Amino acid sequence: MSQTLNLPDRKLLQYINLKLAALGCPTVDTGDGAEFEEMAALLAHQREVHRLLANYLPPVDNRIQSFLYDYLQDAPLAKLPSRTFVLDRPGLARALSLAPGSDEFKSDMLHSYRLAQGVLHNPRSDRRTTQGTFHIAEGGLPVPDDKVSVPKRAFGRLLQLALAPPAAMLRLPFTSAQQQQAECFVSLLLRPLVCPGVPGVTTEKTMETRFFVPGGLVSNLDFVESIFGNGGDPFLPENDAGLDPEHWTGHSGCVILAPHLTQVRKKDLGLPPWDGATERQRRDGVCWRDPAERYNNGVAFKLTCRDESGVIVTIIADNYFGYCKKEVKTQISYSASLLGLCEEEHAGGALVFPSYDLGEEFSGDLHVAHSAHTFEETVSLYGELMDVRAEGFAVDKRFPDIIYVRQDVCFDLHAQSVKWTHGGAQRSIKLLPGRTYVRPSGYKVQMVKPPGRRAWRLIGTVAEGTLCHKPCTVSGGGKSEISKPIDDAIIQGPVFVADFHKDFDRVAELIDRNYGGRFRAGRKRPTSRPILSAERSLGSVIKLLTPAPDEYTDEYSAWLDSIPQYIKELVFVVKRFYRPEWGENWCEHFSVDVINGVPAHELKCNDRKLVANFLRVGYNPDGSWRTFGLRKDFYPAGKVPLEDDITASVVVAAGELQGLNPEYRQPSVKF
Repeated sequence: MSQTLNLPDRKLLQYINLKLAALGCPTVDTGDGAEFEEMAALLAHQREVHRLLANYLPPVDNRIQSFLYDYLQDAPLAKLPSRTFVLDRPGLARALSLAPGSDEFKSDMLHSYRLAQGVLHNPRSDRRTTQGTFHIAEGGLPVPDDKVSVPKRAFGRLLQLALAPPAAMLRLPFTSAQQQQAECFVSLLLRPLVCPGVPGVTTEKTMETRFFVPGGLVSNLDFVESIFGNGGDPFLPENDAGLDPEHWTGHSGCVILAPHLTQVRKKDLGLPPWDGATERQRRDGVCWRDPAERYNNGVAFKLTCRDESGVIVTIIADNYFGYCKKEVKTQISYSASLLGLCEEEHAGGALVFPSYDLGEEFSGDLHVAHSAHTFEETVSLYGELMDVRAEGFAVDKRFPDIIYVRQDVCFDLHAQSVKWTHGGAQRSIKLLPGRTYVRPSGYKVQMVKPPGRRAWRLIGTVAEGTLCHKPCTVSGGGKSEISKPIDDAIIQGPVFVADFHKDFDRVAELIDRNYGGRFRAGRKRPTSRPILSAERSLGSVIKLLTPAPDEYTDEYSAWLDSIPQYIKELVFVVKRFYRPEWGENWCEHFSVDVINGVPAHELKCNDRKLVANFLRVGYNPDGSWRTFGLRKDFYPAGKVPLEDDITASVVVAAGELQGLNPEYRQPSVKF
């Protein structure tokens, strides 16, 4: 089974063994024993160096330790571990999460599986609670009233216990398949972004965050690294934030995982008995009546110590992955608040490219706004990226499914052809699914078969996307939904008519009506374009039949209100599928089946049943879906997710920037 799954690279295994040997820990037999024998003297030398420098800490750890010395002067003092398995390159945490010859690891804290895509971790705690979870040590920045206030001495004692976990928790999954197992702390350096860089205004700035976890919880670091990246070896000067003040916020963070702290008794932490406690201590539960009472009633918690100096240290008494991510988010917010001029947002967003159902025909000269870009200009700018054909089109050299076409190109789904004029002659290529046809403006056209047994359609996607950013949003406010496709919320159904002949007689009345007198005085226009005119878009027809009291007369608005919505929908259907060659005989192209001599109710166009799209938005009180009809030319936008939950942003005055969209009128821009 392992041979078909995602196994770590052989050199990575050798590197892990080398680091374990340097720490004096048991290694895993990978068949490279001879190489290790040759390096025995070097490894012995390295271990002796480690012993002599047992008190030496890398610069980032030294900054954190100095803060603890100052903060815990009158409380129990703990020292950060100096000998840890340092995750100095990406992928080490994932490789350490399973034994090389095993596809599964199980402990009382988590269950990990090797899969084709990587490694799946299932921690014991897979959900979080906020009730009584957030604790803050006294003696630093003020403790908010909704957080548990913890005496400094209790924090010092908890920190000591956090750095002295049970031996079983220190055991690395990497050596779990053998008798002798490695026991050590694992550490990771992160450099999370706090202030985005804006050329000419500000440089990119990051903070430094250190994670220390018992070896058995290395999977937590695999998760954290997959989000925030790897900051490298903290011992190396090139990774020392203190030597690069231009790109460092000046703030340091530390996170220590210690799930075993849920077993600690309040009395052992020096917390006062009930009779000697203050009112807040009684309210927060940081006192005891029974000597056997466990801290926080034996449930998970997160205890933070921080002050205005710019160092924040957090102990997490759980292995829930989300706490690790949320703590980095909290530390980014802490750093942004101290730095100023930037912020960490609980936000979400995506780069969105609007797409449209173009139907069965599309002409660049008729259906989109005119653009000055030409095929010749495209070739002059990007010719080295494409294979230019003599017929007047080009194929991308790297992605042959991308076809560059001319600005006057015409797509015909029925003929399954792409046509244009070049060199005085008509040229064409076959229109195929799985190809993307790009016009000189960047507008993309594809042949797609939508879900719901619908016929093939031409789908157009704009060239320039819009960054949709949902800022400062509460949990459940829709941050993730912005970056997710909407396809799963769309359902398909037939287009219904109540009485075909009666309904389409009413539709014909609406189509033949003259709409020239609908505007109020001062807004009148000399002519009104017919509904089926090529000069009037579907959106224009929708606006025409939608009440607008500020623009339309009271009589026209009252007439609109008298039209059933389903009749308007049928008008939109006719407009959507109408073709100029039908002329005034458009009605004969629509029909319903006749069943047992009675007209049915599912509308057809040219003998093909029509399908409508509906969007599910929440539920009704009785539990049924709330559904809303979508425009007949609607197609879900293309999306590139850019942010979810954690966003670092900076606001810059628009006057300080060059190259902004000339239509942008706001005084500031957020990056």
